[in-house]
Amino acid sequence: MPVLEYEKKKINVDDEGYLVNFDGWDEGAARALAAREGIDELTEDRIAILKFIREYYKTYNFFPILNAVCKRVSEPKNCVQEKFMNALVAWKIAGLPRPGEPIISLLEAGQSPG
Repeated sequence: MPVLEYEKKKINVDDEGYLVNFDGWDEGAARALAAREGIDELTEDRIAILKFIREYYKTYNFFPILNAVCKRVSEPKNCVQEKFMNALVAWKIAGLPRPGEPIISLLEAGQSPG
C-alpha cells in the first residue's frame, strides 16, 4: 500500500490514490494528495470546496451535486471542474473513499451523481 509523507506525517492511500482512512485527512494531507494528482497549489477556494465535499459526504455518505458545491461556496457553477480538472480528482483530494464504477464513470464524464 502506498504511503504519502507530509509535515512529518504519513498517510496510506490505495493503488489508485484514494485515502485509506477518511479520518486521516487534514489540509496537509489534502496538499499531499493534490501534489500526487499534479495540482501544485491548494488555494483557499479549493480548500473550501474540499471541506464542503467532505462534510456533505460525512453527513449523507454520498458525493454532492456539483452545482450545489459551487453554490454553497459562492463560486461559478463549474467551479469543481475549473479548480480540479474533474470531480474525481476533487473526490480523491477530499479524502473520500473510492467510489463504485457507476459514480466514477459519471464523474469522468463531467456529470454529477444524484
